[in-house]
Amino acid sequence: MSGILTGKTALVTGASSGIGRSAAVALAEAGARVALVARRADRLADLAAKIEAGGGQALARAADVTDEAAASRAVQDAIGHFGGLDILVNAAGMTQVGKVENGDTGDWRHVFELNFWAAFYTARAAIPALKTGGGDIVNVSSTAGRRAVGATFGPYAASKFALTAFNESLRAEVTLAGIRVCIIEPGATATEIHEHIKDDRVREFTRNHVEKEGAMQPEDVAAAIVFAVSLPPRVNISQLVIRPSVDARVL
Repeated sequence: MSGILTGKTALVTGASSGIGRSAAVALAEAGARVALVARRADRLADLAAKIEAGGGQALARAADVTDEAAASRAVQDAIGHFGGLDILVNAAGMTQVGKVENGDTGDWRHVFELNFWAAFYTARAAIPALKTGGGDIVNVSSTAGRRAVGATFGPYAASKFALTAFNESLRAEVTLAGIRVCIIEPGATATEIHEHIKDDRVREFTRNHVEKEGAMQPEDVAAAIVFAVSLPPRVNISQLVIRPSVDARVL
């Protein structure tokens, strides 16, 4: 494949489904070599085969990015395999129900481990390579990271608010090294995010919310990611909020 990102190498976490998978496909279609990182090796293998069948280059690396050592190894594997790294997309994420009083602290920690700490681990590992020729770090957040709605999704909203603060501090840290940092904040998007919610009622509510008519598709968010990393080096989109074009009050 050849396109606006030809010659670039990208690593995408959460690449086995949803926004991560679509981002990997879109980046490959734009010409980038793509390292695919997630826990589900079979899905990654299928995706790598799809990208390569279309003329692209892909590397599948099964890893749990909530483990610092595993996240770092995944980044180093990509750098070693492709000879460098230009784009990091942190798309791995999940949600869980949780309140503060009588809440399950294990659930809160697990949400933070994937939504916040995994992005920290991969960014930390990627910075030295990105400094070499400049590059991009894109963190996929949510509109819940700027407006917490109710108490039901406390862990999710808190982790995304933390990701926003991390994004801004990281941008200030690395911008003079030629690294652009961007946070993408999608509204309702049809993904599998509801599948691990323990509460049956909330899981069904969330499924209906993200799959309802008018919700965005993962490829819509992927297009925004490609747009952000394709701009001239002098331009840094630090925050990009994208919402469904239907009533934003309910999506």
